[in-house]
Amino acid sequence: MWMAFSVLLVAFRDPRREIPPSPLAIVSPADGRVVSVEKVHDPYLDRMAVQIGIQMNHYGVFSTRSPIEGKALEPPENNNESREYGGKMPHGVWLKSDEGDDLVLVMNRGPLHTSPRCYVQFGERVGQGQRCGFIHLGGRVDVYLPERSRINVTPGSIVTGGSDIIANLVH
Repeated sequence: MWMAFSVLLVAFRDPRREIPPSPLAIVSPADGRVVSVEKVHDPYLDRMAVQIGIQMNHYGVFSTRSPIEGKALEPPENNNESREYGGKMPHGVWLKSDEGDDLVLVMNRGPLHTSPRCYVQFGERVGQGQRCGFIHLGGRVDVYLPERSRINVTPGSIVTGGSDIIANLVH
């Protein structure tokens, strides 16, 4: 019984994080390894963007956090891209900062193919580094940033969710 309790305690831990005091910073939404940094077409907001992909550790912290402070909005549906994903795109949350910058946080399914949990409701304000979701046994988190963002990570970088700055918004 104690062994099962210990495993559950470790699996669902969510430690406090020191959020950097930088308003234009984009913090990592999850603990893990950066697997991609590339310019791509953002299928959620139909624009060119920089995508940062973070693969979460299967034995790490499974919480996801808001990369910026702002308002959570529902991304508009793009039917062309929806067909590419078999009719159902991964769960994305559009975040609009007070300065007018648009980011999309995408939580992909974990290794058990369970749906991610999102704690943020559309229309709600979120703080930078605030817990906003959970992916069972870790998965992949993608962040679509404005093209003009200054990127601070490279593929292979290890990042800590809510603490490490992965990019900065440029105004």
